Amino acid sequence: MADQLQSSRVRIKDSLRAIQDYLWEQGWTDGLPVVAPTEPLVREMLSGYGGEPSDSLGRIQPGNSNVTLEKLAVNAVMAGCLPEHFPVVVAALKAALRDEFNLAGNAVTTGGAAQVLIVNGPIAKELNINGDAACFGPGYRANAAIGRALRLAIRNLGGLIPGDMDKATLSTPFRYSFCFSENEDLSPWEPRHVELGYDSTASTVTIAAILGVYNVMEST
Repeated sequence: MADQLQSSRVRIKDSLRAIQDYLWEQGWTDGLPVVAPTEPLVREMLSGYGGEPSDSLGRIQPGNSNVTLEKLAVNAVMAGCLPEHFPVVVAALKAALRDEFNLAGNAVTTGGAAQVLIVNGPIAKELNINGDAACFGPGYRANAAIGRALRLAIRNLGGLIPGDMDKATLSTPFRYSFCFSENEDLSPWEPRHVELGYDSTASTVTIAAILGVYNVMEST
């Protein structure tokens, strides 16, 4: 990876509190603590995908900012991702940027839609992305970090700031992070990625915008 990183460098007091306060004051966090995106950590994150830091993934709305691998890696570090998570984060961002997903529409709506990621294929087990009990909740690093990385990217690169471009009336806690895998082993249905035309051995990420979830229960 020969390219020089283009991100600005900032010197902050060597204190966890000082770092968190600075990042919060810049408006770069979701309110929860983040991992400081130091150059070594950003380079390590980039090593999980390949390519050059300056490679463009496209422009993200509503801010129309150019998203490079480097910029996305910075947000993945802040979210707590491991380098092996980064290919899924890249795939998720690419899906979010597709015209038919209409990120600018579903992200700024007063309805407060959340972007949910559904992971299929071998990568789900390799990364321990939960698709079993409590898969929508806390407790799994990959679920939490990958979903949060996308949300931080939408916020920091897309300019989706609550009260500004984010017009959600009440919003939803799903906007912190929402990522899970399909439980292909126990599902009676064909896996979602196969329905979409992918091979069963392929690893994929499906993105959807949702307003909420409903529990469907059987009591016999």
